[in-house]
Amino acid sequence: MTAALQVQHVSKGFAGVPVLRDLTFSVVPGNVVVLAGENGAGKSTLFNLIVGRFAPEEGTITIRGTHLSNPSPRHARELGVALVPQELAPYEDLTVAENIAVGQEPQVGGVLKRREMHRHARELLAEFDVDIDPSRRMRTLSVALTQIVEIVKATSSGAKVLLLDEPTSSIPEAEVERLYAVIRRLRDRGVAMIYTTHRMQEIEAIADRVVVLRDGVLVLDEQAKGLAPSRIVSAMIGRELGTLFPERVEPSDEVVLDVQGLHRKSGAPEVSLQVRAGEIVGLGGLVGAGRSATLAAIFGARRASAGTIRVGDTTLERPRVQDSIAARLAFVPEDRKRDGLVLGRSILDNMTLPHLSDYARLGVLRSGRRRAAAKEGADGMALRYNTLQQLAATLSGGNQQKIVIARWLDRSPAVLLLDEPTRGVDVGARSEIYRIITDLARQGMAVLLSSSDMPELIGLSNRVLVMREEAIQGELTRAQLDAPDAQAQIFHLASGEGTELLATEGTKETR
Repeated sequence: MTAALQVQHVSKGFAGVPVLRDLTFSVVPGNVVVLAGENGAGKSTLFNLIVGRFAPEEGTITIRGTHLSNPSPRHARELGVALVPQELAPYEDLTVAENIAVGQEPQVGGVLKRREMHRHARELLAEFDVDIDPSRRMRTLSVALTQIVEIVKATSSGAKVLLLDEPTSSIPEAEVERLYAVIRRLRDRGVAMIYTTHRMQEIEAIADRVVVLRDGVLVLDEQAKGLAPSRIVSAMIGRELGTLFPERVEPSDEVVLDVQGLHRKSGAPEVSLQVRAGEIVGLGGLVGAGRSATLAAIFGARRASAGTIRVGDTTLERPRVQDSIAARLAFVPEDRKRDGLVLGRSILDNMTLPHLSDYARLGVLRSGRRRAAAKEGADGMALRYNTLQQLAATLSGGNQQKIVIARWLDRSPAVLLLDEPTRGVDVGARSEIYRIITDLARQGMAVLLSSSDMPELIGLSNRVLVMREEAIQGELTRAQLDAPDAQAQIFHLASGEGTELLATEGTKETR
């Protein structure tokens, strides 16, 4: 079978630093190749070469028998290449139909044929068994549906080679199966796909082949069937990962965080919970259940309408952020790029900006003390960096997340609130972050962790509280989390679906 895409002996570097080295692999029609590798392995550079944004320094890229000899995005599109990026950028104020038709709008005499546009969009969506009103504005769609619309848009223009960059990174577990169904339909139509992911369960679900890059070099290219996750992980990080989740700490009886009668807003359900010293309590639930909003309200990032938060001996009523910080509460938000970091500033700035007054005397910044504190925090987190002046934007997702966690530790917090702590983080850094979280619990810190990653929730937590419709619906003890049906029980509480449905539908509903 003729390859839809051939990458032959391709090398590429920037400013004299090699990023890809002598890379060779191919993708045949109707195959899904999962491209795996730690952040910085060269995956994004490879995608940019395939879509014509960059030209290789050596080697060739061939798309459906034609060399991409003078690379440009337009040439790649004409040859049938389309990219669905991780950071989606639809035209939010346009309708679904208008987004799908962008660049190929049906018109007569300069007048758009909107009825035909809507009919065509509805037919395309129906082919993927997706029921979306074509007249809906894109901004009203969930991330999962937006992702599917972007895929439909790409394939409607005749794409035969589809690049999917971390397509499930912002999609809740319960909606991932819908995306898988779309990918399987595309595979049946003969579309060749390259799909990047850090999640082992995704590889098992949709991959025909697995290609692993490490430091710009291809280190594994094998059929997915029968390929052990441990081999993929070892290829990615160059070493045996060992147990992904460290041994859990046995918490003490001391209640460090006590939340009582918290109402995120007027009329919202009440939330009450406790976390003990050395305990990691997970918050589970589907998107919209109120997990992130609850953490933000506890910290004061969103002002609650009612409620009492006690941290040790300090009691806070409807706290503000400054009150929470003073009470030794720390918060790592879900979107580190938007809410946790200043990407255009240095590691030094990001590590110390929230606490600049700690490094000043009589209004004068003590640069040496500030630098020493930042270096100690960075080294304590095993941060991979060149200098403290390096911009946060140049770091991998895992190293960015380490900064957001590390800058709180200089304040010796009693409670750490974590919202999606490993979203967009590769498996090697994920293991390190799990170790950091567990070590903090071992030191007596109380950890309240919200996650939509089911294995993470089950593997890290001493117990899990499951939310639905902004209220806590139930709790799973450690013994229940160790049971084979733990994921099904979490989904049952999160969705309100009966156990009969779970029995017939199987574990796909818990992804």
